[in-house]
Amino acid sequence: MVTIPELFDLEHTLAKDYLSQFTYPWQALKGIKDFILALGPMLGEDYEEVSEHVWVHKTAKVFPSAWLGAPCIIGPETEVRHCAFIRGSALVGANCVVGNSVELKNVILFDHVQTPHYNYVGDSILGYYSHMGAGSITSNVKSDKKLVVVHNGDEQLETGIKKFGAMLGDYVEVGCNSVLNPGTVVGRRCNIYPTSCVRGVIPADSIFKNNGVIVEKRAD
Repeated sequence: MVTIPELFDLEHTLAKDYLSQFTYPWQALKGIKDFILALGPMLGEDYEEVSEHVWVHKTAKVFPSAWLGAPCIIGPETEVRHCAFIRGSALVGANCVVGNSVELKNVILFDHVQTPHYNYVGDSILGYYSHMGAGSITSNVKSDKKLVVVHNGDEQLETGIKKFGAMLGDYVEVGCNSVLNPGTVVGRRCNIYPTSCVRGVIPADSIFKNNGVIVEKRAD
């Protein structure tokens, strides 16, 4: 439930070849910056390097008050709205929304990802068509500052890294004002209730309800 093929369809990101090197998605976090620096100059004439190591597709719309920190790549038809703050090391795919007062840092956003309102997404990977509700955030450092461990039932997966927010599989919906704690992995097509506090591995096709109750989605 936590490997890259189980979480993501890699046909929907420029990071396909990069991510294919790894078993677990968090293994890719350390190299995102170097990957973007290598990929940027190879993107071709459809992208413009608007400042050093910042590449924006010609069809993307970046509002004047947005800040694009290096290195980053903004994909086709994507909107980066007012007061968005991309701190750097961010690969944002096609047809994405990076909204008002959203902050991104060391992330990969697959195509059609929406982070539209007051979101913080750090040291995370968001899969195809995933959506962060207004005010929902990733918490990427434990309060005790220890290395992050992914809790998958009785199994504990040592990541060896201090900063690790969340991995959202394809088509995940995160409700408003939810917190995804360090090391959260949400399987494909899951729904997270608003105001949830989420940790560990949430199986694919599940609903995360209040008080941490997880139920399987019913087939229509």
